[in-house]
Amino acid sequence: MAKYIVQKSGPLVGTVEISGAKNAVLPIMAASLLTDEECEILEVPALRDVDAMCKLLHSIGSKVNEDFDNNRIHIKKGNILFNEAPYELVKRMRASILTMGPLLARTGRARIALPGGCAIGARPIDLHLKGFQALGADIEQGHGYVEAKAKKLTGGSVYLDFPSVGATENIMMAAALAEGHTIIENAAEEPEIVDLANFMNKMGAKVKGAGTDTIRIEGVKELRGTKHSVIPDRIETGTFMVAAAITRGDIILKNVVPDHVRPVVAKLIECGVSVEEIEEGIRVRADLKPLVSTDIKTMPYPGFPTDMQPQFMALLTTVKGPSLVVETVFENRYMHVGELNRMGADIKIEGRTAIIQGERKLQGAQVICTDLRAGAAMVLAGLMAEGITEISEIYHLERGYASFAEKFHLLGANIKKVQD
Repeated sequence: MAKYIVQKSGPLVGTVEISGAKNAVLPIMAASLLTDEECEILEVPALRDVDAMCKLLHSIGSKVNEDFDNNRIHIKKGNILFNEAPYELVKRMRASILTMGPLLARTGRARIALPGGCAIGARPIDLHLKGFQALGADIEQGHGYVEAKAKKLTGGSVYLDFPSVGATENIMMAAALAEGHTIIENAAEEPEIVDLANFMNKMGAKVKGAGTDTIRIEGVKELRGTKHSVIPDRIETGTFMVAAAITRGDIILKNVVPDHVRPVVAKLIECGVSVEEIEEGIRVRADLKPLVSTDIKTMPYPGFPTDMQPQFMALLTTVKGPSLVVETVFENRYMHVGELNRMGADIKIEGRTAIIQGERKLQGAQVICTDLRAGAAMVLAGLMAEGITEISEIYHLERGYASFAEKFHLLGANIKKVQD
């Protein structure tokens, strides 16, 4: 197993290029199942999850040509489109459930292994199934699988009890080929939803309202192939912004969309960080004045992203004053707290609230990546800790960050990947 060895580093300085968004490319890849024609996807990050989705699409019957050297993938339907996704592949990646909507739309049947639990909290698929039922599908569950069947999908109205990103995407894709008009209310508003809608509309779909809480889809008979560039990863953007802050550095981030990271920018500014939009992208400086505490509360977009909570918590352990973090999205997204406390942080959990005492002198320790974003928090903390920090189970990090250690190294971080 590989691990990261991280040592205290001076202020990170330089320029970093942000990769395409993991949470945008995976549903876009799934949406390629909606057409027989070839789709070319650009700005594809070289990630474990992307590779897993490639293997899943291949198992379903797509011809997939990966070109990670040039950050692109070509996908085209093969001779036969199977309508079942096996557990061996689904268990590697929860985003596998996103193939269900396209398969139901194309073949009238989709059978997929239930994705199971998730380290950061319950992520049930009941809202996905509720949407399929609203379009006329019958749902059956048993023996670890869920199956949706419909002789013909027809438009319907769906109200999501929670603005689930995955459910919004799956229902959008199923509705694209349904007969009639579909409305999704209380839809997720994330930029990744907008990117999927843009991709589908290039294919000939009729999706309106993506990025708002009400999405309308007019079904069409067929979709065509297209070429599309994936949006930049806003969570990678936020992670490197926090890296500049925690090391009191000066980093320019290229290939970013400032509007996508407004909540993170606002909280960094409250801490005393300088964030400036420049021609190249965003410049983040934390070397101008002492940083102070702030409070954060995670919310669905456009609120503060839950995927940035662990990284920001690592920062808050190093600034002056106490902070509060309230996690409202996932009930178990504090597993990194124990690891940070092992490094000398002073964080107490009361229900869904974390109480953080700042200005702690962090010490290197042996820690683990309990999940993807917690792993990023461990790296950030290691950059400020005295001594050596050994971070194991880094495969979590490689699911969602492309060339992670290499990008940090180019900014001056003392980090290396070794085989244990």
